[in-house]
Amino acid sequence: MNSLRKFFDKIKPNFEEGGKLHAFRSLYDGFETFAFVPNTTAGRAGTHVHDAIDSKRIMSLVVIALVPALLFGMYNVGYQNALAAGQLENASFWGMFWFGFLAVLPKIIVSYVVGLGIEFTVAQWKNEEIHEGFLVSGIIIPMIVPVNTPLWMLAIATAFAVIFAKEIFGGTGMNIFNVALITRAFLFFSYPSSMTGDDTVWVAQHTICGLGFNVPDTFSAATPLGEIAAGATALSSSFCDQVCGFIPGSIGETSVIAIALGAILLLWTGVASWKTMLSVFVGGALTAWLYNALGLSPLDACQHIVLGGFCFGAVFMATDPVTSARTEGGKWVYGFMIGFVAVTVRVLNPGYPEGMMLAILLMNLFAPLIDYCFVSRNISKRAKRATKN
Repeated sequence: MNSLRKFFDKIKPNFEEGGKLHAFRSLYDGFETFAFVPNTTAGRAGTHVHDAIDSKRIMSLVVIALVPALLFGMYNVGYQNALAAGQLENASFWGMFWFGFLAVLPKIIVSYVVGLGIEFTVAQWKNEEIHEGFLVSGIIIPMIVPVNTPLWMLAIATAFAVIFAKEIFGGTGMNIFNVALITRAFLFFSYPSSMTGDDTVWVAQHTICGLGFNVPDTFSAATPLGEIAAGATALSSSFCDQVCGFIPGSIGETSVIAIALGAILLLWTGVASWKTMLSVFVGGALTAWLYNALGLSPLDACQHIVLGGFCFGAVFMATDPVTSARTEGGKWVYGFMIGFVAVTVRVLNPGYPEGMMLAILLMNLFAPLIDYCFVSRNISKRAKRATKN
């Protein structure tokens, strides 16, 4: 690390005022503060919390927590390809993994190049530090889309989300909607057939660099929630496969076990709120139990929880500290309503079998109101106590 520190110190004068690379100062600051904790301190005015962890460290922990789901998603892409081709017995673990890796990697690259490119440009234009929020959004975006989503669609949707859902509000910490979910919403409403309308979007169908198998053109594979929306009364996959993640779906959303590993890290480090996370599951489970008891849904509470993007959304997106409720009481209401709305959309809207995206975006909108109500209630209580005394 000392050699890296010396390297940054050596090239720093080139990026300072008057240096030949001054135009790229924001880019230098971004890489330096990502590698090292800034050695600057806040001014004397005001009250500050002194801690070695900054927002870049928090974002890095979230990215690490996403790795298990991402790696399993890559493997599942290859697994679903081999299964669809009827070649599962002839496929090796590493062959399926590297096939999935090559299928997913271009999406990760496009997401980061487009998103960070816009953030670098805006930061340089405003003469500010590069915002670090896209470190997480850039990896989540490829994980919540089907494997066959065209790269040009992903690029357009990412650019739209970064500009109109983030930068237009002032950048990281100022946006009211989750950037990754706005990307998915743009894709869903602009190109529905490439997101859920065609069952072929969930399984990679052609070989990549000699890996994988060619799938027959007539093949299609619906997600479990898609099967229910189509009128099925029973699922073709077992509950064990649904928990492990060996089912069609968005790249990083299928494995409950991999997502749980990330959740443990986020809760252990205190990055995510356990109140928000738990209340999402409670709201979803109770709502699913109610609809199942009324005969409105063939799925029980456990199946609603493990299927689709419910777990992924509850762990990685509902807990977003920027767009979620911040008051302690508000976190319970915010999370519970996400679970309630997600299951309600699934059950009552056959045209949209996955409700997590809409649920989180809707509650993003109401999060400030929820916090306002709790803060106003606390102020009123304190005022009454002061009057009595």
